[in-house]
Amino acid sequence: MAKTLLLKNADILVTMDAERREITKGGIFAEDGLITAVGQTKSLPTSADTVIDATGQIVLPGMVNTHHHLNQTLTRNLPCCQNKNLFAWLQLHYPIWTRINPEASRTSALIGLGELILSGCTTVFDHSYLFKSGNKVDIHIEAARDLGVRFHASRGSMSLGKSLGGLPPDESVEEENFILKDSIRVIDRYHDASFGALTRIVLAPCSPFTVSEALLKETALLARDKGVMLHTHLCETFDEERYTLERFGKRPLEWMEEMGWLGPDVWFAHAIHVDSEEINIFARTGCGISHCPSSNMRLASGIAPVKDYMAAGVKVSLGVDGAASNDASNMLMETRQAMLLARLRMGLRPPEGPHRYSQLSQSHPLRSSEWMSAREALELATLGGAKVLNRSDIGALEVGRCADFFTLQLNTINYAGGLSDPVAAVIFCAPQSAQTVVIHGQKIVDNGEINSLDMAAVIKEHNTWSLRLLKGS
Repeated sequence: MAKTLLLKNADILVTMDAERREITKGGIFAEDGLITAVGQTKSLPTSADTVIDATGQIVLPGMVNTHHHLNQTLTRNLPCCQNKNLFAWLQLHYPIWTRINPEASRTSALIGLGELILSGCTTVFDHSYLFKSGNKVDIHIEAARDLGVRFHASRGSMSLGKSLGGLPPDESVEEENFILKDSIRVIDRYHDASFGALTRIVLAPCSPFTVSEALLKETALLARDKGVMLHTHLCETFDEERYTLERFGKRPLEWMEEMGWLGPDVWFAHAIHVDSEEINIFARTGCGISHCPSSNMRLASGIAPVKDYMAAGVKVSLGVDGAASNDASNMLMETRQAMLLARLRMGLRPPEGPHRYSQLSQSHPLRSSEWMSAREALELATLGGAKVLNRSDIGALEVGRCADFFTLQLNTINYAGGLSDPVAAVIFCAPQSAQTVVIHGQKIVDNGEINSLDMAAVIKEHNTWSLRLLKGS
């Protein structure tokens, strides 16, 4: 017999369906984790195995985080790294991350995933690429299963140590034959390509400055042979651009094209420093982008041209990026930052026309198409993530998709005075924690608390490991 779930009486239910319906007194009915009905509560069945009364709440599709580094929760807010840009920041972190053992890795995964879930995130991609001291991607997959989150895990890699012209120290990298062999093991053991899958694998070399040309090419061939997606960092900083120009005589995107790394099965994190031709290449080849606004500001990397991407038809999603370069794992906060940063970038453009510089002291309002609206930002965080991950089963609340959603209390201090448009209030106003989170029809958060694990014990263990890592013990 099917296990059923009924959510009823939502003040407003944001579907993100083809019509972008926002339903008052809305509800959802699901069977075995899949939505079978969406509409006003009066049109739905009246009973189910699990019933959620969402009176006074807004319901939204589960958010999709397309770029993260879970183990970085162990090194948040390090004093030595608070005022560094990416390359210097990485060089200070590599030796610490190399020492992360399986126990510390598990607690960091649980902390990062738990923080994301409480912000309304139901699908997480984690870009792990440093596997030393016994750390394995298996640990993160097990942690995600224990929490109940939908998880895309990366078998990432670093193979190009400093002695070979890469950025990381030699002790942080792995041998390339082992990387490829272990990638096959992880895919064969864990990857689930079925509709509604809770676990998928992605092959994700770290960056152009941490892996060889041979590994990039072989990884792309392997991923396509196995039917999994590809991911890496790209066009994040001017340092990266300088590196590829000096080493290969090419800009990062041109070089990645030579490596066979363009196509609808590929998405890149950041993609800040691009020109109009490169934006068109992303659109033409179907590559996706994971925009990470907080990290880009934190590391002074730049502002990605998100509205330009959207206008060109590029698939764009959101990522919170590493918990040590954000330093939070909060998708609601990231969605708000995406909206605000897009507005800032467009507002920095000078007025057009022959006398534009003499007019700088005067107002030059943005065209309506140049504004990033709250609903556009919300779409990036939900449907945008689903499209980048090539998933038609998440990202919206409509019949046939997975029952992944979260609720927020509306009558709170956070939203006081902003309820003339409660959907926009979720993005414009200060983020608050989810009241309820459901993933594949399972209630993971109830009354604002994660119910699948004792998170207090995890926090205590995590902080112990964090201090030990920083002390080198």
